[in-house]
Amino acid sequence: MSHARSELSRRHALMVGAGILAVPAVSRAQARYPDRPIRLIIPWTPGSSSDVQLRNLADLASRALGQPVVAENRSGAGGTLHALTLAREARPDGYTIGQMHLSVVRRPYLVRTPQWDATTDFTHIIGLTGWLYGIAVKADSPFQTFREMITYAKANPGKLSFATSGIATTNHLAMEDIAAREGASFTHVPFRGSSEGVTGVLSGTVDMIADSSSWAPQVEAGGMRLLCVWTEERVGRFPTVPTLKELGHDMVVTSPYGISGPPRMDPGIVRTLHDTLKEGLFSAENTRVRGQFDMPVAYLNTEQYQDFIVRRAAYEREIVNRLGIRMDG
Repeated sequence: MSHARSELSRRHALMVGAGILAVPAVSRAQARYPDRPIRLIIPWTPGSSSDVQLRNLADLASRALGQPVVAENRSGAGGTLHALTLAREARPDGYTIGQMHLSVVRRPYLVRTPQWDATTDFTHIIGLTGWLYGIAVKADSPFQTFREMITYAKANPGKLSFATSGIATTNHLAMEDIAAREGASFTHVPFRGSSEGVTGVLSGTVDMIADSSSWAPQVEAGGMRLLCVWTEERVGRFPTVPTLKELGHDMVVTSPYGISGPPRMDPGIVRTLHDTLKEGLFSAENTRVRGQFDMPVAYLNTEQYQDFIVRRAAYEREIVNRLGIRMDG
């Protein structure tokens, strides 16, 4: 009996020991994030300023993490097609993330039946950068200045058209705000992305573009003329172009964006992504890419970015109600 009890005790000890060893093994397996490719959804067309910046960031993160960060373009719906994927469909395992921008925050206030709440239905990981916005016309446009364009628009309501990257985007709302302040009227022509809007202006489909700096190369090459920028101060690349503030409107529009994932992501995974993306954002390579489009740094850590989204949601609700813009009647 003594031998039998001894054998049982030995087996029990081995089983307990195996159980103890198994716990760290599971933890080690969970800690090996990432162990497969990560999908980064970019809700704009290829070649847009945010597409170029985020693709470069994905390349840098791939090198740092040892797994591919695969950029996937899903443009349309003013850059919000991917939001439902993040909020409702993707698993919170860190393998599906996407750009978070103000149209995603704003959209619930534009529709009767919101499909997500930006303050609760995402895990906000990091704030990154923003856009250089401006209004540009074709080089042979009769308008040499912003004020000439406004004077014509006031005398000819609805005759001038402007391109944006979608209905109810930040730049669309800014143009509606400018029109209301000036007592002018424009016709809005939404495209799937800012690069397509540039093509629309060059082909004569629309009179001007009010969007991020995909127009910059054409302005520098002499194919387009920049009438104003929406930054706090004049931009070094275009020192003769006035800001909206100089033109009499107390408006600064840079629309900061970041990266978010599905709700309830593991804090450890969030930390890994934040740290990797922050390192990429401040790298010489991404700084050079952002410099091509004059994109200002708007870095916020995870806690700060979550707080920013909450505060910005309240602001977006107010401006949508003030301008009376709806997307579903």
